[in-house]
Amino acid sequence: MTVPDVKMSSGSTIPQLGFGVFQIPPGDTAELVAHAFTVGYRHIDTAALYGNEEGVGQAVRDSGLDRDDVFVTTKVWNTDQGRDATLAAFDASLGRLDLDYVDLYLIHWPTPARDLYVETWLALEELYREGRAKAIGVSNFQPNHLRRLAAEATVMPAVNQVELHPTFAQAELRSVHEQLGVVTEAWAPLGQGSELQAPTVTEIAQRLGRTPAQVVLRWHLQLGNVVFPKSATPARIEENVNVFDFELDQTDMAGISALDEGNRLGPDPDAFNE
Repeated sequence: MTVPDVKMSSGSTIPQLGFGVFQIPPGDTAELVAHAFTVGYRHIDTAALYGNEEGVGQAVRDSGLDRDDVFVTTKVWNTDQGRDATLAAFDASLGRLDLDYVDLYLIHWPTPARDLYVETWLALEELYREGRAKAIGVSNFQPNHLRRLAAEATVMPAVNQVELHPTFAQAELRSVHEQLGVVTEAWAPLGQGSELQAPTVTEIAQRLGRTPAQVVLRWHLQLGNVVFPKSATPARIEENVNVFDFELDQTDMAGISALDEGNRLGPDPDAFNE
């Protein structure tokens, strides 16, 4: 099983399916990431906020894999926005990971009340030019935030990592991404679980002999999203990566997309300023 790559505006590529370590305890992270590597994942998504960058780095170093074959994302937290604080936060993250570079560095939230995300982004551009971040992007940015970067910055974000699942499909934002050449990454790709019980999803899963989670992940992939489901269960980690040997037809895709009801589960990026 080989996970396909998606090309970013930076010219580099990102594996379309990865392993997210949000809420995975630091003491369990290295073991679970190692298992993810064993079953075929090569893309790991962490953040300074998660407190488990050390475990990710350990798993990468202990894996026996060539560093070029592993894609590592981390993120700068909101309280570290601003040029100098961001550069210091990046150095701290790189130290915890114990790696020479990261493949993707993101601004975790725009926190518009701080009005520092443009200054922070220009710091990321410095890291990108130095080659210590092979690509740079953002997370939880709205269209107005992206358009401001397009007007005031030099490099457009390679990706925008946002909440996205069948009942919150973000069609408008995905359209803006396409216009600006930004790759869409989906966090909370399975929602809170209730979407996996939707009759549309369960019918498709039964007909295809797949689990509801596999069906929803396949929907993401066929939309072109980069997706990284999170699980602390080895069997689920394996299940989530086995989604490349079947396809949904147009009727199935449309049926899942029709579940969209604007059901945001996480904070509103226009109002979240912690």
